[in-house]
Amino acid sequence: MILIDLIVPEAVLPSLRVTGKKALLQEMSERAGVVSGLAGREIFDAVLQRERLGSTGVGNGVAIPHGKLSRCERIFGVFARLEKPIEFEAMDGEPVDLVFLLIASEIAGADHLKALARVARFLRDPKTAARLRMTRGADALHAILMQAGQASHAA
Repeated sequence: MILIDLIVPEAVLPSLRVTGKKALLQEMSERAGVVSGLAGREIFDAVLQRERLGSTGVGNGVAIPHGKLSRCERIFGVFARLEKPIEFEAMDGEPVDLVFLLIASEIAGADHLKALARVARFLRDPKTAARLRMTRGADALHAILMQAGQASHAA
């Protein structure tokens, strides 16, 4: 599983303006619905259910909310760089500004865990995170995600 397989250019939100965690998850779920053909509300419910188990804010301004859906045919993601960081109940207590929403099939098993690990590894890299924070356009952000994905696949 490589990052290039997870995200299409239309799934990149370059400067998302939200006021809180719930609004963020709603916006990203709607975009996930658009790029996948699944119901945005169904995605939101799955992500929110997972978030109730504990925050997916992994620290250093990064969150990786995720969920599983029975009708999902492949693992995919939506990336957002927030205009302003928001409170996300992250492990380190810091606000979040880089978010990768990951959706998988209920039967994805190990592939879902591998995708989560790969996303976490590249987003938590300080150099990659800094580049993502400095970049404004969706195409440029997508290019960075693809470069990071290729680099993590080569490693």
